[in-house]
Amino acid sequence: MDKYFITGIGTGIGKTLVSAILTEKLKADYWKPIQSGDLEASDSLTVKNLISNPETVIHPESYRLTQPLSPHLSAKLDGIEIDLRKINIPVTDNNLIIEGAGGLMVPLNENELIVDLIKKLSVEVILVSQNYLGSINHTLLSVNLLKQFNIPVKGIIFNGTENNETERYILQYTKIKKLGYIPSLNQIDKTHIASLGENILI
Repeated sequence: MDKYFITGIGTGIGKTLVSAILTEKLKADYWKPIQSGDLEASDSLTVKNLISNPETVIHPESYRLTQPLSPHLSAKLDGIEIDLRKINIPVTDNNLIIEGAGGLMVPLNENELIVDLIKKLSVEVILVSQNYLGSINHTLLSVNLLKQFNIPVKGIIFNGTENNETERYILQYTKIKKLGYIPSLNQIDKTHIASLGENILI
C-alpha cells in the first residue's frame, strides 16, 4: 500500500484540500499527526466532511494542540512537548494520506522540525505549491531541503491562480513530476472533491 506525506511550501497553501482529494481518489485512510488549534473544526473533520467513499478511516491525531500557533509553541502553552518517538504511522492495510502542519521548517520542539518527522516516518512526499509572487523561491527551497534530507518526492501539485511560466520553471529546474493542478474554487463540497481527483496523476 502507498503512503504519502502531504506537505506545502508554506502555511495556508491548500494541503487539506489536496489531502481530501487524494484520500477520495485513492479511497485511502487519512492521518494528521499534529493538529494545532481549532479542534472543533480540525483538518481531520474537514477531510471527513469532504469525502464520500465508505472505505476511508480517519485516524486520530497523535497530538491535539489547543492554540492556533506553531506546534512547538502551542504544545508549550498546553504544558507538553512533542516527542517524535510517540508519533507512529497507524496500522492499516489501506493506502494512507498523511497531512503535515505548515511547511517543512515548522518547529515541533526545540530541536526538530516537520522535515524531521517526515524523515522519521520514512514515506514519500507530495509537495503542494500555490502560484503567487515568491512561490518559485519557496518551492525550490522546499525541494532542496527534501533532497538534503534524502526524502523521496512523488511529485508537485499546484493550486490557486494558474501560472504556466511559474510551473514550467519549477518543473524544469527540479526535474520533479507535476501530478496535477487544482483551480481556485469559491465553494468546495464532496462533488468538487471527486471531480478534482480525476485530474491528479497518481
